[in-house]
Amino acid sequence: MYLDERRSFIDVQHEELSVRAQCDLWGIQRSSAYYVPVVMNSETLAIMKLIDRVYTDCPFYGIRKITHELCRMGTLVNHKRVGRLMSLMGIQAIFQRPNLSVSCPGNKVYPYLLRNLVISSPNHVWSTDITYIPMHTGFMYCVAVIDWFSRYVLAWDISNVQDAAFCVRVLNSSLSIALPEIFNTDQGSQFTSDIFTGRLNQSDIRISMDGRGRALDNVFIERLWRSLKYEDIYIQDYEDPRLLRQGMEKYFDFYNFRRPHQSLCYATPAQVYFGNISGVTG
Repeated sequence: MYLDERRSFIDVQHEELSVRAQCDLWGIQRSSAYYVPVVMNSETLAIMKLIDRVYTDCPFYGIRKITHELCRMGTLVNHKRVGRLMSLMGIQAIFQRPNLSVSCPGNKVYPYLLRNLVISSPNHVWSTDITYIPMHTGFMYCVAVIDWFSRYVLAWDISNVQDAAFCVRVLNSSLSIALPEIFNTDQGSQFTSDIFTGRLNQSDIRISMDGRGRALDNVFIERLWRSLKYEDIYIQDYEDPRLLRQGMEKYFDFYNFRRPHQSLCYATPAQVYFGNISGVTG
């Protein structure tokens, strides 16, 4: 059951169960129970969509360069507003590492284990990330888990909040398929949280985390986001979360089972992940 559905069952006026108890029963954070979507005007949403397009093309652009690009495109906006919107969207120039959640100083950070590592088979290395998803009248966030060797997307979900429980649900879905040797994330608070790292440690999975200022440490999932947005999200301009979910289900099925990858000798991720085609290198 998705987060929005479970949140709808929370009754803040319940006579017997506190909100905390209900959240524990439904497996959501208490802050999520009180979440009220922020209604934004169409102008702000349009600017955010343009920022996302510019950033997807040029992830090394900072606030001032994105502002300049927007003005060049005919959208007159100052850098302070662009900075506020980029913060809301959770994106920064790659020399500061794209980050959809701020780090938490109290959480343990693990070393990056993938430098110079030869990835030799499926389930050797998995990674995860969150990205901003623009819609026609709003936005959502998407988290996905990808196998580095095959580029196969093992699990994904969308939500209008970015809590750790959202990420753990996707993690659990992926771990129901197989167990990787190494799991790589960024240093966002969702991924350094005890509930997320504890689930990995419970399964004896080695944890790797991107270094600060190292956007390309998680390069394969960054490429996935670009493909998703240019091949589906920007084209479809989904009206609401229900249509977005339906469209993304179709896209990830296409991506995994029908979309050939040049880096995989034109095999699909599913062919490589399940068939381990000889001659393909990660």
